[in-house]
Amino acid sequence: MIKSMTGFGRCESQQGDRKFTVEMKSVNHRYFDVSIKMPKKLSFFESAIRALLKNYIQRGKVDVFITYEDFAAENVSLKYNENLAAEYLKYYRQMAQTFGLEDDMRVSALGRCPEVLTMEEQTVDENEIWAVLEEALNGASRQFTESRIREGEALKADISAKLDGMLVDVKAVEERFPQIMEAYRQKLTEKVKELLGDTQMDEGRIAAEVVLFADKICTDEETVRLKSHIESMRGELEKGGSVGRKLDFIAQEMNREANTILSKANDLETSNLAINLKTEIEKIREQIQNIE
Repeated sequence: MIKSMTGFGRCESQQGDRKFTVEMKSVNHRYFDVSIKMPKKLSFFESAIRALLKNYIQRGKVDVFITYEDFAAENVSLKYNENLAAEYLKYYRQMAQTFGLEDDMRVSALGRCPEVLTMEEQTVDENEIWAVLEEALNGASRQFTESRIREGEALKADISAKLDGMLVDVKAVEERFPQIMEAYRQKLTEKVKELLGDTQMDEGRIAAEVVLFADKICTDEETVRLKSHIESMRGELEKGGSVGRKLDFIAQEMNREANTILSKANDLETSNLAINLKTEIEKIREQIQNIE
């Protein structure tokens, strides 16, 4: 199947008092580039998160947003630093004696002194946290992948339709060539008759001139290669997988053949057909930029 490089996924996972919410979105990029925004206390999971995402994503710039909620009150405790409180009290009393001030220190004021009372998180089991986070990551990644597949299939249908139209134009170029040659032969014959009058014409010389002209404007090789590239691209679309780069290379080759056809074009109809081919190829290349 074909995947687009743009997508979105979201999943929530909760086990006990722990809850994770993961959101993912992506845009086009030549390589796999992931940016993870999550609480600092979870930063040690970053390498594991990147490894997990690589199971779902080959290319694209992916932004991952992770929020974490812990509803367990026992995970946080209040710590009392008695030694520091004693130091504060000693110096407050010393200042009162030194400056002749009233010693009005109360427990509530002492408790507000920096670092006397602090909140500390209890040690948690990393494996338990990862189990919840991994579930949310997998859920968001699956939804993310499904959205990419849906868009990828739409891109595949659009590109396939454009390839069908290109084959029609290539066939028209092939059919136009013998018509151009016949028109050139007639024009050359009439010109010779006009110049020679009743003098007998050299049919061999005319035939030689026609062959030279045919060799100059012949696009058989280009149309054969172009049809081959079209079928090759169609085959890659059917095969699926991470084929965006290969499709882009094929499109470049297709454009090269269309350019040669346009440069050899000897009449307006063939020129228009070649321009149509180049236009469709450019549209295809724009679509391919969205394919993983």
